[in-house]
Amino acid sequence: MASTDEFRAANERGRRQIKKTPSATAAHYDRKMGRVIVSLASGIDISFSPSAAEGLEHATDAQLNLIEITPSGLGLHFPKLDADLYLPALLEGILGSRKWTAARLGAIGGKRTTLAKRRASRANGRLGGRPKKVKAG
Repeated sequence: MASTDEFRAANERGRRQIKKTPSATAAHYDRKMGRVIVSLASGIDISFSPSAAEGLEHATDAQLNLIEITPSGLGLHFPKLDADLYLPALLEGILGSRKWTAARLGAIGGKRTTLAKRRASRANGRLGGRPKKVKAG
């Protein structure tokens, strides 16, 4: 269990974050554009594609039509998906956890075709392909 000092320290960190980050004042999903639009207290609107954000990548339009803003204004909650996004991270272009982002980047890299990959694949094929998995006994 957290101590009183830990709660005070966490609250102070939160106050500092709120002071340095513009908070969200409104958020909605624009079906026509296929983007989530967030209005900030600074008067700027930002938007992003749900397919690029962790927890929203497979969402339907109906699941995206309700977006709640946390009381601090630093979080977006999608109740129909039970998904949350942190506004300061969104403003830095971070749309998911490190693990999720790494998996997405790895998938993109794995789809790349290069001359070196083709040559290595052909050479491996001439050697009989991937070795068979051996069951541990």
